[in-house]
Amino acid sequence: MSQVRHGFGTHLSHLPHPSHSSRLAIPQIGCEDTAMPETPPAPTAEPSGWRSMVRAFRHRNFRLFFSGQCVSLVGTWVQGVAVSWLVYQLTGSALLLGLAGFAGQLPVFLLTPLAGVFIDRFSRHRLLLLTQTLAMIQALVLAGMTYSGHLNVWGLIALNAIAGTIAAVDIPTRQAFLVDMVGHGPDLPNAIALNSLTVHSSRILGPAIAGLLLVKVSPAFCFLVNGLSYIGVLAALLAMQLPKIVKPGRVNGRAHHELLEGVRYAWGFAPIRAILLLVVFANLTGASYAVLMPIFAQEVFHGGAHTLGYLMAVPGVGAMIAGIYLASRKSVLGAGIRIAAGAVVFGVALVVFSQSRWMPLSLLALVFVGFGMVTQMALSNTILQTLVDHDKRGRVMSLFTMSFMGMAPFGSMAAGALANKFGAPLAVSFGGLACIAGGVIFALQLPALRRVVLPIYREKGIVPEIASGLGNAANLTTPPED
Repeated sequence: MSQVRHGFGTHLSHLPHPSHSSRLAIPQIGCEDTAMPETPPAPTAEPSGWRSMVRAFRHRNFRLFFSGQCVSLVGTWVQGVAVSWLVYQLTGSALLLGLAGFAGQLPVFLLTPLAGVFIDRFSRHRLLLLTQTLAMIQALVLAGMTYSGHLNVWGLIALNAIAGTIAAVDIPTRQAFLVDMVGHGPDLPNAIALNSLTVHSSRILGPAIAGLLLVKVSPAFCFLVNGLSYIGVLAALLAMQLPKIVKPGRVNGRAHHELLEGVRYAWGFAPIRAILLLVVFANLTGASYAVLMPIFAQEVFHGGAHTLGYLMAVPGVGAMIAGIYLASRKSVLGAGIRIAAGAVVFGVALVVFSQSRWMPLSLLALVFVGFGMVTQMALSNTILQTLVDHDKRGRVMSLFTMSFMGMAPFGSMAAGALANKFGAPLAVSFGGLACIAGGVIFALQLPALRRVVLPIYREKGIVPEIASGLGNAANLTTPPED
């Protein structure tokens, strides 16, 4: 985290606005493609009351996307819990449990940055159709091999790696696709919050279903449920009406040059760099707690699959509360301090959970784990999407995905190794303390960050009340031109 401190030096106010940076001509395949304008037309009347919490539903494509995600993501959680349980039942090894998580998440670290180049090149809608179809095939193959008895732990790890490869393209594409559905205007933060609500609230129902199916049926049936759940999201994607727009024809450009250009853009702008570094740190140290849940379920709380289902589902309650809270907010004002607070809450809750041996207290701590984690990650996503240049959105969101999920394989391996040597509770405690430190360090940099971000929001008109205040201050302090 020392790099975060260096990123908020005294010269921040002289950093260029992202929109003033040199823009790259993104190569295209063909002259036409299905994509939405950056700001699709939306009703002019602003919703009030509870309708303001779901104002992104004014966009038909987002409503379809949201409904498809509600079905598919539950299946994803069902499969994730079943994979962890099956690995631990086959091996009884915390190290191999960490290795399985590592194999499923390493492709996100290795491939996601390059995937961002193609997300900026091609139709995000078509990419999602491809990735969701491949994910469905992977789940059905996993179900078939498990049911037939031909799957051993190494085959399971290999199929988990294939799922991670698909996710390396799918996850940042879904993030970047939000702006294609609702535009980059006032509905974007609400769409991000609602999408986060869907992603994380699905972990309430998904693990609970997984726990029931693991007891009543088998892991193979869990994998089948996930495979069939993709029908919902594929149907939603096919039902979308995306107008064709003319794009620039093919231009010369190499993928690795575009990748490096995106990395330089993100690293060279301090607010984006600082947020990505905090996300990296929190997910490297704290988010790996989930891979150790089978150990807590069986050895700490002396339970079985049902206990695992509860432990995996309860953070979703906190995540859903955070999603509702964030969806109710109409402004990004104060997002920075909430990002830092989310990291601290996440860390404190992890420490409490790791040291508790009383199930009610442990479950309550996990609620705050979900709340803190989603508050930090969703607001980080919002700030990035409101700051980033549109033509680099895919690459920045791929870096965010790599920071969010790409660190998980290393965190999983480290957590597995620590748990193998010192025990799962100590491993989770270490991650929690590290998250607390990261949140505090980030909070100390906020005054310098605001001096960079607020003028950008003034220029974009994202926070009108800040724009007006800064404008008045400028009139008072700036001498008239000759």
